[in-house]
Amino acid sequence: MNPSAIETIELLSSATHPKLLFVLLHDAGGAGVDMLELGNRLGDAFADSAVLIPEGLLLAADPTSSTNVAVGQASPASRVKTLTDFLVLQQQRFNVLQSDTALLGFGQGATLALALSDAHDGLAGRVLAFGGCYADWPAKAPALTTLHFLHGQRDQLVPVARVRNDFAHLMELGADATLDVAGSLGHELHPALIDQAVTRLQTCVPLRFWQAL
Repeated sequence: MNPSAIETIELLSSATHPKLLFVLLHDAGGAGVDMLELGNRLGDAFADSAVLIPEGLLLAADPTSSTNVAVGQASPASRVKTLTDFLVLQQQRFNVLQSDTALLGFGQGATLALALSDAHDGLAGRVLAFGGCYADWPAKAPALTTLHFLHGQRDQLVPVARVRNDFAHLMELGADATLDVAGSLGHELHPALIDQAVTRLQTCVPLRFWQAL
């Protein structure tokens, strides 16, 4: 039984104890069902996983600006706090480690995921940002979270130049991050980006593991 009061779409495997936890965050103006294709693809690729899609956990910010703008009564900080509480509850519910948790967001959902990784390094072992960017650049690179950016070259809402700048800044800070850009895509959660995300999850060994050898 889900201990959170947040409405959530759940795609659960038959495993009694999932080994992986995926939490998917939709874009502004969207809904959880928008993330179902990604969720189903993750469930197929990772049989012993739990995939959760909470509704409405969006960062109140303009992703093309460094200024956070509150939407309604919820500030960006309160949205990060809500997501943090949700994530911790689900990790406890499924007994999944932080390192085995991945947070995937599209658009402003990606912005929220990145904000959480900045505020709580390692709470999710991986963050995958589709068509999104930082609202504010981090002062330091996360040491315990690997970041994957997946973007459309023709994205008119979040220009790819902004994401390339984010990535360059992270590289200067020594982050463990990747950037994949699809030349023909716009602001969309396209199957090509979903496939690449699964490839990244299956093949990329976090840099911190190599450094520990």
